[in-house]
Amino acid sequence: MDESEKRNLKIGLRNRLIHSRKFRIIVIGIPLTIIFSLARAFLPEHGFFIVLYIFLGSSVAFLLYNFRKSDEANIIITKQKQELLKQKEDLVQKNILVEKQKEEVEKLLLNILPSEVAEELKATGAAKAKTFSMVTVMFTDFKDFTSVSEKVSAELLVDEIHTCFSAFDNILQRYKIEKIKTIGDAYLCVSGLPVSNYTHATDMIKAAFEIRDYMIERKKEKETRGEIPFQLRIGIHTGPVVAGIVGVKKFAYDIWGDTVNLAARMESSGEAGKVNISGTTYELVKEKFTCTYRGKIDAKHKRQIDMYFVESIS
Repeated sequence: MDESEKRNLKIGLRNRLIHSRKFRIIVIGIPLTIIFSLARAFLPEHGFFIVLYIFLGSSVAFLLYNFRKSDEANIIITKQKQELLKQKEDLVQKNILVEKQKEEVEKLLLNILPSEVAEELKATGAAKAKTFSMVTVMFTDFKDFTSVSEKVSAELLVDEIHTCFSAFDNILQRYKIEKIKTIGDAYLCVSGLPVSNYTHATDMIKAAFEIRDYMIERKKEKETRGEIPFQLRIGIHTGPVVAGIVGVKKFAYDIWGDTVNLAARMESSGEAGKVNISGTTYELVKEKFTCTYRGKIDAKHKRQIDMYFVESIS
């Protein structure tokens, strides 16, 4: 090999050296044939094999080192993937829990408020009071409740009220009538709000008939068992009301107006097992129900209100 060839080989060797600070090893990135040529040219026979041994040993060590590092990196990546999957699963479970809690809150809200009012409250944070020009209000009350309650235990008394009012709730739901509240043994509901309709009076009387029939059957069952039954009076009146939410803690949806008071008067002036309606309600349903005129009753402001018993569907 002449001087020119040796010089070119040295230059090529210098240009192909890569110093790796990370692994602290010198890697010769030139073809193996060039290395052998250099070794045969400049080293004796034993020196050539020594260089070859060092080169091969370094290469094997380099490969093993990198394989080990690659395995460690793969282990780390696998652990990170597992952690990410676990975090994802935890997040999914938390989202499911949040959705369940949200559903429970919404169900609770719908037990307190009409759905339209609940949606307004969720959307704006408040629900404005509204005036409804024509709705039908029903009051019910147990006759001689005080005397009956003195003859039974408190547990049996509450259980019976709960059974009856739960049945009322189910009946009203079929007619889309809003339960407003219970006051002791009294039950107040209204038809025609929060969504106005033209069938509120008819719907209320049909629901009243079902409630009356339920109480008649309940009376027979309790008498068969030798228990004291409740007897129900029902009063209905139609007119304007104001409806809205009152209170901050334990808030409630309520209605106000003379219509509510007159419905209560219809109930107190009625008879057990009868549906007593005002003249205003009668004018709306007289073509659909058979009614019996009962006379007049004094109301506020020295006026008198006509009363009718609703006997049956015409």
